Amino acid sequence: MTDEISPKDRFITVYGRNPVHEVLLDDDLHVDKVVIAEGARGSGLREIQQAARRRRVDVQYASAERVKKLAGNGRQDQGVFADVVAPRMRPLEAALAGVRAGAGALRTVLVLDGVTTPANVGMILRSATAAGVDGIVVPRKGVASIDPLVVKASAGIAFRAPILKSVTAVESVRALKDAGFHVVGLDAGGDADLFSAHLPEPVAFVLGSETAGVSPDVAALVDAWVSIPMAAGVESLNVSAAAAVVSFELVRRARL
Repeated sequence: MTDEISPKDRFITVYGRNPVHEVLLDDDLHVDKVVIAEGARGSGLREIQQAARRRRVDVQYASAERVKKLAGNGRQDQGVFADVVAPRMRPLEAALAGVRAGAGALRTVLVLDGVTTPANVGMILRSATAAGVDGIVVPRKGVASIDPLVVKASAGIAFRAPILKSVTAVESVRALKDAGFHVVGLDAGGDADLFSAHLPEPVAFVLGSETAGVSPDVAALVDAWVSIPMAAGVESLNVSAAAAVVSFELVRRARL
């Protein structure tokens, strides 16, 4: 592993004229740069340029095709994107290397596995950050990318959430197990309920997709399955609601 961190692991890219203008108006956010498509015209661009000038943010120009590629959304970028510094976002491997070197605590982690709805990812980031979870693993593959829809659903918390980047969920879980994490999956037929189960730290909870649950390759690596007790015939919770329950159960245990 090199010491160099990819820009994708340092910045959250915001695209679209209104979202870019909004982040430029928020003085609490560190905007690294704004990139505008050459020849772009229309409403909003002048305001973006003025706001960037006021903030002394670097404004660059690139071909429309390059803007589409870098923004990651060719249909909705509107010819502009901004890279916003996410100070707590880092690669999972860097976080684990720090733990192995005794330079940083990482005791409670959520791993997203196949969570493709941006609103759910955003709400998970918000509730887990509010609860003080040490890290939320957001793989690049199989999970909704952190885009303006995720940022909006998180009410802006995504910019300061402890996001851990990786390639896939299964690689993440393997790395966590190798680092000594107890891996727990949520399932209605779990061996114990969440509130009474033995959960040794460090612990990583895997949150499966909204429809298929935890993927088979990840499920094969799970050490224990727990359930969230349900009443009144309710079968399950939305994945973001389940993440909130798990996150604040970890808070409760930490206070015992």
